[in-house]
Amino acid sequence: MACCAMALSAAGATAASASTPTARTTHTVNYVALGDSYASGPGIPTQVDATCARSDQNYPSLLAAARNWQVTDVSCSGATTTALAGPQGTQPPQLDALGTDTDVVTLTIGGNDLGFSNNLATCAGLTSKDPTGSPCQTFFTSDGTDRLAQRVDDIAPRIAAALDAVRERAPHAKVLMVGYPDLFPDDGVGCTSSAVPLAAGDFAYLRDTEKKLNAMIAAQASAHGAGYVDTYTPTVGHDMCKPAGERWIEPLVATAPAAPAHPNALGQQAVAAAVEDALHCGAHRR
Repeated sequence: MACCAMALSAAGATAASASTPTARTTHTVNYVALGDSYASGPGIPTQVDATCARSDQNYPSLLAAARNWQVTDVSCSGATTTALAGPQGTQPPQLDALGTDTDVVTLTIGGNDLGFSNNLATCAGLTSKDPTGSPCQTFFTSDGTDRLAQRVDDIAPRIAAALDAVRERAPHAKVLMVGYPDLFPDDGVGCTSSAVPLAAGDFAYLRDTEKKLNAMIAAQASAHGAGYVDTYTPTVGHDMCKPAGERWIEPLVATAPAAPAHPNALGQQAVAAAVEDALHCGAHRR
């Protein structure tokens, strides 16, 4: 699909005067970044907010710098959809950062609603029982239902409500739901090790769970008038199993300054590039 020209540029939007058609008024683009740790960038230097583990090299900061936008970044590690409308510890509701003058909103949310970090810890704890099998998948499907897939379905109304709340607070804004990058090998071939203590057969299951989450988020974005930024596709081949320098996602035992199973600095750059592409070409809608 050919790229679409957007009204918002690196220098900001311009508006013609009604009385003098050739006159232009520079408008500073007000950008608000909402979301969880995949947006805030925990552990990546330099950390500028200890409470939320927020980096000045996270994708919102990189995007704002590239476009010369005024950014209000309230992304916060541990955030769920609940933290958007209600307080997160001592932090005020993230939605409070929005207003009628907000031009662009990015939102990365849903992973903590799924309990992804806790799920990974559960899976890692089961590996020793069957390191070549799939004990994690067995655990989450033991009652005949894939409980993680069911959780993804259960989260959908929360994503829908979050998008509606963003639109209510920022009625004029371009809203982009930013998906999650590729954490596990896309071919399903794992890398069981001390750094990635997951059973060989569970990599494909966890990959598929993440894909279900992204697909649900994309569907809700489309249904509620928002764009969807696919960060999975452009990060394939840079998952936590790749060697340092090639991986953009840190393993469960991180070696680069970043949180385990989260984007490192290169990963945040890749996500920023994906958002930039979406802004240039129009965010993908499913």
